[in-house]
Amino acid sequence: MPKYSIVVPFHNEQENVTVLYDRLKGVMEAYSESFELVFVDDGSTDLTFHLLSEIAAIDSRVTVVKLRRNFGQTSALAAGFDHASGEYIIAMDGDLQHDPNDIPGFIEKIGEGYDIVSGWRKERIDNFVLRRVPSRCANWLMAKLSGVDIHDFGTTFKAYRREIINQVPLYGELHRFIPALASWYGASICEIPIRNVNRERGASHYGISRTFRVFFDLITIRFLLRYLSRPLHFFGTFGATGIVSGSIIALWLALQKVLYNTNVMDDHGPLLVFAAVLIVAGVQLLALGLLGEMQVRHYHEPARRAPYSVDRILRSHTGETVND
Repeated sequence: MPKYSIVVPFHNEQENVTVLYDRLKGVMEAYSESFELVFVDDGSTDLTFHLLSEIAAIDSRVTVVKLRRNFGQTSALAAGFDHASGEYIIAMDGDLQHDPNDIPGFIEKIGEGYDIVSGWRKERIDNFVLRRVPSRCANWLMAKLSGVDIHDFGTTFKAYRREIINQVPLYGELHRFIPALASWYGASICEIPIRNVNRERGASHYGISRTFRVFFDLITIRFLLRYLSRPLHFFGTFGATGIVSGSIIALWLALQKVLYNTNVMDDHGPLLVFAAVLIVAGVQLLALGLLGEMQVRHYHEPARRAPYSVDRILRSHTGETVND
C-alpha cells in the first residue's frame, strides 16, 4: 500500500494532463516514501482520457478512473478517494493552478499529526470583483458558521488522513466544505499558504453562478453541522411553534363560541383560517420536513451510495482494463 495518494480530477484538460503528471512525478519521486497518482476523468469530451490512458500504460503508479459522464468536481473527488489506497490523500485541481511544489508543505504538516491540511490562497491573483470579493465573504461566513478557523474553504488543494476522509460523505457540491464536515467528527485541521498562479492553458470552468451556489451550500452545511444527529431539534422548534400557536388561537375562538355564543365564522373568520393554517403547517413541517431530511441522510450516509458511475479503471501493473 502506498503512503501517499495524489487525487486529481480532470474535465477537458488535455493541455494540462501531461505537464501536471511530469511535475507531480518529479516532486513525489524526491521522497523515499511510496506514492500513487489517481487521475479521475470526469466525463471529458476532448483527449483527456486518451492521454491519461497512455500515462497509465507506462507508469504502474498511476490509476485512471473514467466516469461515464460529467458528474461534477465533488463526485469526481469522491471517485478518486474511493479508488485511492494511500495512508494519506492529497487532492488538487488538474488545471495547473495548484503548484505541485507546494506538496512538501502538506506532507510536513500531515506528518505532524493533523488530520486535514488545507491550502490557503493567501495572495490571490484572480478577478477582484467576480472572484476575490465573493470568495472572501463566503469564507468569512463559513468560518463563522462552522467554527473552523481557516481562511480558504474553496480550494481543492488539501491533504487528508485516510480514516477521516472515509467518514465524510461527499455529494452535491460539498467538497469545498470537507474541513467543516470533518470538524463534526473531531478532526484536527490546519492550513498552509499555497501559490495561486494563473491558468497556463485551457479555459476556466468556473463562473459567477458558482459563487451563488456556494451560499446555498452554506445553509446546508450549517444545518448538517448543528442538526445532523438531531434534526428534530430544528424542525420540531418551528413545527411545535406553529401547532401551539394555532391551538391557542383555536382554543380562544372555541371559548368565544361557548361562553359568548359568538358567530366565529362571521366575526373571526380570517383568524380561524390562520389558526388552521398554523396547525396544518406545523404538522407538515414535523412530518414532511423531518422525513425528507432523514431520507437524504439515509441515502447518502448509511448506504454510502456512490454519487458517480465508473466506466472503466486503468492500472498498467495489472495488465487489465476493468469495465463496470
